Amino acid sequence: MRKIAICTLALTSLLACKNETKENTIAVSYPETKKVDTITNYFGVEVKDNYRWLEDDLSDETAAWVEAQNKTTYGFLDNIPYRSQLKQRLEKLFNYERIGAPFKEGNYTYFSKNDGLQNHSVFYRKKGEEEAQVFLDPNTFSEDGTVSLAGLSFSKNGKILAYSISEGGSDWRKVILVDTETNEKVEDTLVDIKFSGISWRGNDGFYYSSYDKPKGSELSAKTDQHKLYYHKLGTPQKDDQLIFGGTEAEKHRYIGGSVTEDDRFLIISASVSTSGNKLFIKDLTKKNSEIVPIIDNTDSDSYIIENEGDKLYIVTNLDAPNQKIVTVDANNPEPENWKDFIPETENVLNPGTGGGYFFANYMVDAVSKVLQYDYDGNLVRDIMLPGVGTAGGFGGKKEDKEFYFSFTNYKTPGTTYKYNVETGNYETYWSPNIDFDSEEYESKQVFYTSKDGTKVPMIITHKKGLKMNGQNPTILYGYGGFDISLTPSFSTTNAVWMEQGGIYAVPNLRGGGEYGKEWHDAGTKFQKQNVFDDFIAAAEYLIENSYTSSEYLAIRGGSNGGLLVGATMTQRPELMKVALPAVGVMDMLRYHTFTAGAGWAYDYGTAEDSKEMFEYLKGYSPVHNVKNGVAYPATLVTTADHDDRVVPAHSFKFAAELQEKQAGENPTLIRIETGAGHGAGTSISKTIEQTADVFGFTLFNMGFKELPNKAVLKDFKE
Repeated sequence: MRKIAICTLALTSLLACKNETKENTIAVSYPETKKVDTITNYFGVEVKDNYRWLEDDLSDETAAWVEAQNKTTYGFLDNIPYRSQLKQRLEKLFNYERIGAPFKEGNYTYFSKNDGLQNHSVFYRKKGEEEAQVFLDPNTFSEDGTVSLAGLSFSKNGKILAYSISEGGSDWRKVILVDTETNEKVEDTLVDIKFSGISWRGNDGFYYSSYDKPKGSELSAKTDQHKLYYHKLGTPQKDDQLIFGGTEAEKHRYIGGSVTEDDRFLIISASVSTSGNKLFIKDLTKKNSEIVPIIDNTDSDSYIIENEGDKLYIVTNLDAPNQKIVTVDANNPEPENWKDFIPETENVLNPGTGGGYFFANYMVDAVSKVLQYDYDGNLVRDIMLPGVGTAGGFGGKKEDKEFYFSFTNYKTPGTTYKYNVETGNYETYWSPNIDFDSEEYESKQVFYTSKDGTKVPMIITHKKGLKMNGQNPTILYGYGGFDISLTPSFSTTNAVWMEQGGIYAVPNLRGGGEYGKEWHDAGTKFQKQNVFDDFIAAAEYLIENSYTSSEYLAIRGGSNGGLLVGATMTQRPELMKVALPAVGVMDMLRYHTFTAGAGWAYDYGTAEDSKEMFEYLKGYSPVHNVKNGVAYPATLVTTADHDDRVVPAHSFKFAAELQEKQAGENPTLIRIETGAGHGAGTSISKTIEQTADVFGFTLFNMGFKELPNKAVLKDFKE
């Protein structure tokens, strides 16, 4: 059993670790993690994998390891003196009413509301001017909040609701159907549904997607044959019609089906990876109509956003890396017949429709700009947004005369506005009454230079008047992958960090979608190191400009961002004081063997592709790059036992490697949430607990004896 000396957690003496201050140290014993000789041969190269046994999530040994690791971790966290104060402050800040934008289905208007500390928002409804009543309360699904609402879809007349639930955070869903008048179930629950929407065809049934349940563990076994089904109301699930997929000759890992608003067409998207899709259409007005290909390859991303009879409006990045909208006749829908409707610009397009208009939401250096167009492609207006930040929700049904959009940035809590589609006027529908003064904070965007000369934007947010003396606790958060864009948005948890004098910095790394397909591709496969270089350069910028220093810098990211943190801390361990990898992809040689991991190959490539790809992946894979005798930063790995997106074995193996090889006195711990998954649907209570643990661990390991700003915590006990 290996021991490491770390700082005392005494309430009156929270000091940085020093070898010479023996009286201020305690011994932390890591649980024994056995090593089992396991070797895999890749192109003639033998690679050891001594902790592969931790991949077996059904074994008693793995369960015992999880329990022992949590006991050690919580033994550390429980003694951080201000952890309870952080939790209390988080609870107070979360405790404000949150109301979602209303929407109409059938005879009712629905909206969500959370009183403050409810684990999940409750759905209410009202008819006309009647008083709103509770319609669906996800807090009743389970006592501990581990069962969450994952989606809602109403039949066209609004009389039947199909809603999906997630148990323990798993991606596997159940779908429950209820009569909206009586709120009673109308048939048996549908089970084993994954990565699926629910799209109604009229009022008689709906389309959904799923995989065959895998053999072995449903939380870790590989799933790679997605299928699209049609469920007819009143019939058993076993009789559901297979619409698309399921042939061995042509496997697709992701298949989605949606019905146009007028019930005219079924649109099918089929992909083998997270980028690129085939696109098909089926005329639902004609009996036994064929499924017709629009695009029969996965070289681009395209989807149908709207139709007027036979006229289709398609959003695509085919020959347009920043996306554009084209039109085509459904009878001859191939790309050679496409006509530009809203042409590509220098900014990335993410459009919506509603009220008889198109809304072109552009990212301009990761900040929103919205233009309104009519159905002839004429510009109606440039919508003046409430500020500089992220606008979302521009869309609704075609007959709507008004709808709702949201606006937020890193220092401004999200506010909902009611928008008149004809006049362009909008008014505040709901704004939060939160115990946080945005006027005391500032955000600014900077552009820094990465290793290869590429200019990368970063938004830095903190209290006004903060001294740039290199001693500010700073969280550098990143993602950098899968065409996902990090745009400014308010976070209650980050508000608590900034209240304590913390800086929150978010760079828009390559691999993301902020500058379109070219920016994404520049951070994939053999270009993945660009992402890590961008992140490292962001850290160096913050240090060089005295925002912080290595002793006060924490790096944080989740999922692909967890990989980012793992790769960065193993490449540049001296650069930061704290590393916070969450639900990360840490074993780059085996990621594709679990659940839907093979679908990430567009971004990563796999170790089976070629010797060159294997060597490249091994060169940055966090699990394979922890070295003996290196002093790594204080690390709190976080994961969850029901994460079937990025299986927790990634984090288990990484933590085991760190605990075996860490030199120096920084703790390397793993916090494993039980009854939780990859993050979606996480209850408020679990969010608060985890955030208090993460922030407490971070500040403690930066050497803070007490919280930097105790004024906001004056009512809370230690």
